[in-house]
Formats: sequence, C-alpha cells, structure tokens
Amino acid sequence: MRETPRVAVAIPSWNSADLLPRCLGSLREQEIDLEVMVVDNGSSDGSVAYLESEGVPHRSLPRNTGFAAAVNLAAARVSAPAVLVLNADTVLEPGAVRVLLEALEADASLGGVQPRLLQLGEEMDVATARLYSAGQALTRDGRALELGAGEPQSPAHLRGGEVFGACGAACLLRRELFDQLGGYDERYFAFYEDVDLNVRARIVGWRFGYVPEAVVWHVGNASWTAEAPRPSAWNARLVARNRIATQAKFMPARALPRILAVELGALARAARQRRFRPTLRGKLEGLRWLPAMVRTRRNLKRSGNLDRARNWLGVRPLYPAGRQRTNAESTAAAAAQRQRLAGAEVEQGGAVRVASLEAGGVAPAAQAALEAGPGAVLE
Repeated sequence: MRETPRVAVAIPSWNSADLLPRCLGSLREQEIDLEVMVVDNGSSDGSVAYLESEGVPHRSLPRNTGFAAAVNLAAARVSAPAVLVLNADTVLEPGAVRVLLEALEADASLGGVQPRLLQLGEEMDVATARLYSAGQALTRDGRALELGAGEPQSPAHLRGGEVFGACGAACLLRRELFDQLGGYDERYFAFYEDVDLNVRARIVGWRFGYVPEAVVWHVGNASWTAEAPRPSAWNARLVARNRIATQAKFMPARALPRILAVELGALARAARQRRFRPTLRGKLEGLRWLPAMVRTRRNLKRSGNLDRARNWLGVRPLYPAGRQRTNAESTAAAAAQRQRLAGAEVEQGGAVRVASLEAGGVAPAAQAALEAGPGAVLE
C-alpha cells in the first residue's frame, strides 16, 4: 500500500501557463512523494487547460480571489501534515523539499522553514546567483525585510538558523500552525500576507528556520507586471494598506511616532514617483481597518504574547552584531533594486514586494534596501 505523502504543495496560479510547466516539472525531482494542489484564480491564458491535460490536481475559480484565499483553499483540499506554499514562478532544485521536511521534522517548535531563495534569471548557477530571500526580518518600526535580497551570496547566507519568519514565495509550513491561525488573512488579498502570518505565528509561540541547503529559484514579478491592471498603482495601494494592518496587530504604542514618520516619508516618495493617490488610498483603507485590527490584536494577546513578535524588531540574524553592509554590497543591491523595479514600482518606505501575482496574489518579492545596514526592506 502506498504511503500517504508527508508534504502537500499549495500552488496559487493566475495566468501562469508559461510558468507552470517548469515549476511542476521541478516537483518531480524532489525525492519524495508529494500531494499537489493548484488553485487557479480565473486565468484566461489556457492555464486550466494545461492542468487538465497534464492531470494535475487543481481547483478552478471563476475570478481572482487573491493569493491568500487561493493558498488557503489549496491547503484545505489536501491532507498532508506539512504544506509547501509555492508560487508558480518558482523552480526547485532537486531534493529541496526533502531537505526542508527533514529540518521541520527535526524540531517540533518550528512552525515553518524557508529555503535559500535565489533570483531566477537566464542562467541558473547556484554558486553565482544573487539572493532573493534568506528569510524575513523586521525593522524597528515593524516593516518587513527579506534578508540578503539583491546581494551576492556570502558565507553568512550559507549558514542555517532561526529567522523571524518565512517568505511566502516558497516555505514549508506545519499544518498545525496553518490550522491554528486559520491560514493567511484573506482580507489582505495580496502583499504582506506572509509577514502577517509570521507575526501571528510568533505571538502564539511558533518559530521559523532558514535552511540554505534547500534551494529554490524565484522570478518575482512574472505574472504581476504582465497581468495585473495598473500593477504599480495596485501594488502601492495594497502595500500601504496591509502594512498598516499588520503593524496594528502587534506593534507597541511607543513605536507610533516612528511609524508616523515612516508613513509620511512614504507619502512624500509616492508623490515624487507619481503614485501618491493609490498610496494615500491604501493608507486610508488601512486606517478604516483599524477597529477590526484592534479586535484581532486583542484576540492575539489573549492567545499568546505580543512580545514574542516584538522581540524580533530590528534583529537581522544572518549578520554578526555591528556588521554593516559594505559599499560593494550596497552598490550591488541598489543596482539589483533598480533592475527589478524597472517593471513595477513599489513603495520603498515600507515592507514592499515587487511581486509575481500568482493566484491574484503576489509572490513576496525581494526588494533591496536603500537604507543603511544589511538586509533588504521588502514585502
């Protein structure tokens, strides 16, 4: 009798017909049985026909419900004890899932683990590729960071360990965590849903690990820039709204002056970059959400400890204390940032993702930090 797979793969997809063959093909080289479920969010490019022709288990939705909702639906349709959340514009190196599973099963306190995410370009040379994400971190004002984003790989990025959270482009989550939290917050639609899940998981006592031996490639803005209506405006609105919502769930009141200063700076940048109106709209939507977010905050406080997330504010675990990004690193990261943003503008004052809109949602993309210090402010 065939053993039940220990890993399910939840793939949200939105007009990803050109991306799915490579992604699904890489799953066949994982040295482990997988339970695959693709949720298609109203694609019009032949994605569903491809899935049907290949016999890939899937659920086709009539409209775009967002990244968060698509992943939640996929997770509900599978039964394995671990769920690999995977964007359609990813390609896995052979054996990556097995390595992630071994790390997750070795430590019962881990709610999730993340591979070494590399930027997928024309060449796939693991040794020379730039990083997409080595795990998520938080700034002191509660914005999200993709560690190492846009940087050349260094010995620090090849060391595994605990990180604040896992990037939603590719992460293996314990089903117990997913069920306990109710999955991703579907109100977010796209952007920051992974940061929000990490925050809530930390509050109730889960930890996250970075496993560099597992390697996954990620494009980062494949479907988003090609298919989203006015991608830069949509991006700016969702980032502005969802960042405020996440901060309201756990940030201490004493951080409010710093947060206000960052938000005002973000509006000023948005005005210079001609995306003031969608950015302002997003921030106003976030403010209207505050009563609901405060209720969520109270529930989280009753079920856990907000300090478990707050303790990670300003912590960047891959870099020794006091280490600063070198001039070469800063220059390289800034160049990578400009290249990535050529196709989609993002809000650089906060945790931002330049992303692929898989399943109507967005793969959390790495954005190189323009501020001093290592790591990259991202969403």
